[in-house]
Amino acid sequence: MSIAEKLQSMGITIREAPSPKGNYISCVRTGNLLHLCGHIPQKDDGSLVCGRLGQDLSVEEGYESARWCAINILNTLHKELNGDWSRVVRVVKVVGFVNSADDFQQQPAVINGASDLFGEVFGLAGVHARSAVGSNTLPLGIATEVEAIVEVKD
Repeated sequence: MSIAEKLQSMGITIREAPSPKGNYISCVRTGNLLHLCGHIPQKDDGSLVCGRLGQDLSVEEGYESARWCAINILNTLHKELNGDWSRVVRVVKVVGFVNSADDFQQQPAVINGASDLFGEVFGLAGVHARSAVGSNTLPLGIATEVEAIVEVKD
């Protein structure tokens, strides 16, 4: 099954990636590595997943937030690769930030929402190194932010 077919079977529609919310670009290529900026949990309807884990949101809601971040990374990746998913060699590294209450300690379970999605989409090539970091706040009040490094071929 191709990546496009897999995404379709998962109910994921590739759409235009959200535009940067500051003075930066969404993706920088150096050699065969794409460094994808922190992506936000913007849903297909344009709404954002906002709130603080351990205070406003459950781990399950945070997981879904991180999954939306990963979907938006896929949107940017699709644009950068001109739709050619066969150019993805592997997801190398993921860094996830979680808007966390002071006593919240389940950041890894939240960022699994992104990691699991990359594994489902790319198989072994989606398994990556990762950091999951708690933060006392995130831009726009969002629940999670996820960035990635992806190895590609020409």
